[in-house]
Amino acid sequence: MAAAVVWLDGVLVPPQEASLSVFDHGITVGDGVFETLKVTNGVPFALRRHLARLARSAAGLGLVVPFSEAELRAAAAEVVAASRETRARLRITLTGGVAPLGSDRGDAAPSVIMALAPLPETPPVTDVVTVQWTRNERSAVAGLKTTSYAENVVALAAAHRAGASEALLCNTTGQLCEGTGSNVFVVHRGEILTPTLGSGCLAGITRELVLEWVPEAREADLDPAVLVAADEVFLTSSTRDVQAVARVNADPVGDGRHEAPGPVTRHVAEVFAQRSTDVDP
Repeated sequence: MAAAVVWLDGVLVPPQEASLSVFDHGITVGDGVFETLKVTNGVPFALRRHLARLARSAAGLGLVVPFSEAELRAAAAEVVAASRETRARLRITLTGGVAPLGSDRGDAAPSVIMALAPLPETPPVTDVVTVQWTRNERSAVAGLKTTSYAENVVALAAAHRAGASEALLCNTTGQLCEGTGSNVFVVHRGEILTPTLGSGCLAGITRELVLEWVPEAREADLDPAVLVAADEVFLTSSTRDVQAVARVNADPVGDGRHEAPGPVTRHVAEVFAQRSTDVDP
């Protein structure tokens, strides 16, 4: 089912009537931030954490969210209710507003958009590839969820051409960083490890919850060679939850010693599913 309504700057409108100025800074230079939430049983998951990260990302760009948390919660509920979707992807986007044709900002208020689309069920297992492009961990926008996603589009297209659903990137120092839209975990020598935020990766909400809910999981600086040495690899994201990786660059994870998902990944996925009954942890 297509989105029944879009929430744009405080007003619910039909999708065909929702519009931004061609001079909006989000369009001209990608000056904006966003959040993607999973909606299950008609309820957005972890909305509190997503709205907090939206505010952090906005502050990192020097933008201010022009609506309160209560207003955004009410808007999300309206959009979800109008869609009649029980499982969906809800996107909240904040743009820089109307500005000159260049990097300078104008004095217009930011725009906020909420839109929703159906979310297909995620397969429990997937394949990934590594790509040659890097994340700049010293970038001015490192760790912010900005709308400047062209790098991700290119990397993800390369993954799809290779028959994979995700591309993994290293940072400029050669450390493992993240996927185009996911965080990566490895199970190596009995430990559950994920790259540190210092690597330049996004502080994913699902990543954050796994680190809170699974005591044996921790952050570490990781050489990409760990993807070959690991017994198990899995991805986390707001739409994937916990998804096992069967192959990295067409090579079986763990030398094919067991079929993905492995026992540790299954355990993490089960913990996440059980704890997710609290829809706003």
